[in-house]
Amino acid sequence: MVAGLLLRAWPRGLAFGPGAPSRLLSTGFDPGQYLQLSIVPTMHYQDSLPRLPIPKLEDTIRRYLSAQKPLLDDGQFRKTEQLCKSFENGIGKELHKQLVAQDKQNKHTSYISGPWFDMYLTARDPIVLNFNPFMSFNPDPKSEYNDQLTRATNLTVSAVRFLKTLRADLLEPEVFHLNPAKSDTDTFKRLIRFVPSSLSWYGAYLVNAYPLDMSQYFRLFNSTRLPKPSRDELFTDDKARHLLVLRKGHFYVFDVLDQDGNIVSASEIQAHLKYILSDNSLAPEFPLSYLTSENRDIWAELRQKLVSGGNEEALRKVDSAVFCLCLDDFPIKDLVHLSHNMLHGDGTNRWFDKSFNLIIAKDGTAAVHFEHAWGDGVAVLRFFNEVFKDSTQAPAVTPRSQPANTDSSVAVQKLNFKLNDPLKTGISAAKEKFDATMKTLTIDYIQFQRGGKEFLKKQKLSPDSVAQLGFQMAFLQQYGQTVATYESCSTAAFKHGRTETIRPASIFTKRCSEAFVREPSKHSAGELQQMMAKCSTYHNQLTKEAAMGQGFDRHLFALRYLGAAKGIDLPELYLDPAYRQINHNILSTSTLSSPAVNIGGFAPVVPDGFGIAYAVHDNWIGCNVSAYQGRNAHEFLQCVEKALESMFDALEGKAIKS
Repeated sequence: MVAGLLLRAWPRGLAFGPGAPSRLLSTGFDPGQYLQLSIVPTMHYQDSLPRLPIPKLEDTIRRYLSAQKPLLDDGQFRKTEQLCKSFENGIGKELHKQLVAQDKQNKHTSYISGPWFDMYLTARDPIVLNFNPFMSFNPDPKSEYNDQLTRATNLTVSAVRFLKTLRADLLEPEVFHLNPAKSDTDTFKRLIRFVPSSLSWYGAYLVNAYPLDMSQYFRLFNSTRLPKPSRDELFTDDKARHLLVLRKGHFYVFDVLDQDGNIVSASEIQAHLKYILSDNSLAPEFPLSYLTSENRDIWAELRQKLVSGGNEEALRKVDSAVFCLCLDDFPIKDLVHLSHNMLHGDGTNRWFDKSFNLIIAKDGTAAVHFEHAWGDGVAVLRFFNEVFKDSTQAPAVTPRSQPANTDSSVAVQKLNFKLNDPLKTGISAAKEKFDATMKTLTIDYIQFQRGGKEFLKKQKLSPDSVAQLGFQMAFLQQYGQTVATYESCSTAAFKHGRTETIRPASIFTKRCSEAFVREPSKHSAGELQQMMAKCSTYHNQLTKEAAMGQGFDRHLFALRYLGAAKGIDLPELYLDPAYRQINHNILSTSTLSSPAVNIGGFAPVVPDGFGIAYAVHDNWIGCNVSAYQGRNAHEFLQCVEKALESMFDALEGKAIKS
């Protein structure tokens, strides 16, 4: 997700004292309801964020051809080059001009925002596996706090504190600090809050601080993706005050905010969750949740049947709930079991359409599973980090806390759905498809313990580039070729930025991989080190370009989208098999690193691909890989491990074993 920019945990403390805001300090104001009291209003920088640039067409074409070079033979490359020239001088030039003109008319947003929402919302594939990823929390450092009821209560209260802090404009703005000693200080914050919003970004920029787009944050809560024929809708109702809890396929709701908008006492929330955990009802014969794993058009049709069958009010409660808390009835066995459970589970105890599901297993293992159309990793990771920090450092309840003496049977409503035969048939069909698909998914995980960031930085190498080179070498070792590779990069430094693609497969990684895999004895350790250094330099360049909105993928996507919207025949560039091939991302990769994250994961984006979630830590490298039948995640990871061993040998001046 971003090198350095996206997935880094910024230190944030509470902002009390003389510099604290006076925005909400009215009679009865309770600081305990909030995670922090930011001196600077949450959305202070939003108006002045720079706009996402549209790259020059000639730069996009040049970058596109560079990314194609390692994937094509000479004949194919010449053909693609010709198609690119025709596009650049013909229809592409015209479309680019129109895109720039359209962008000038829409200064409130970015050129990619609309097309990107459309891309997600018009996709008809099931969202589970195809789109939704997960991130799991590290255990609470105090082991007794990992009891399911204690942890569920603490994470829920911290999540609602986050909601309140965000809506009260008291959440610290998301800022990437290049020089925290200057910009991440109370003195600077006291000054910048008086700079008008329309200029505030420039004030931050002067001290090497880069505020990030926070426009997605409001969709974190009370939000759901609603299935509709041909294009889904994002729904948000920020007036709703209830939590949705799923257990054994049953749906429960209770208020976590009172009528004045204050958080219900932690002991009451604990009592209600205890009541739900003590419900001995058998799992329903037709668990409704399976429908959210269906093809979106089929689900849209079945949802209409649900509504007309008298379930509108119950569905409204599901859709508008603050978020979905999933209480699972079994402990987690290992990291592979964790990944399967948090990525898809058994289909009965998730509502995949909610903006996020907070999942807590019997042993307190917890994760966030999120729907991807509304937003990207930046907003989710910020929420994730803050909730972990708050729930572990300022827990609302302790293992010795007594639940409130309240009548939960009145406060907690169990939702009942009326199901007719067509709906029962639909649920059974969805279950059958879900089970069949999950049987084809394999996941495996490694921890490479020989070194990580610390060692690689001493070698003046980008840790991310070394991990990516490992994937290139592993695929070459296993399958004998270089294939289309995708690495996600955030463009949140710009207003309504989403993501851009880093293309890690390059002529440099191809040469280096072939030297390590096919002819290690022909090269000295010094020569291999030089090749790795070239890969690192080029990868850093690609990363910087992508983070600055200067990749090629989104630009070409937007031009194609614009052409289709204007009814123009698809330009030849997009009909080129090479274009299809580079967008068939066999290696789909994403990195995330945070003290709160244990492991993350997602499914492959193509049937013959790998989904690679990885993190380079200070002294080790973790890698979580998913694959469908036909690819072998375990064997691929063995090749990754071998590749990393070879690279570390070379960096230590040792001879490379064939």
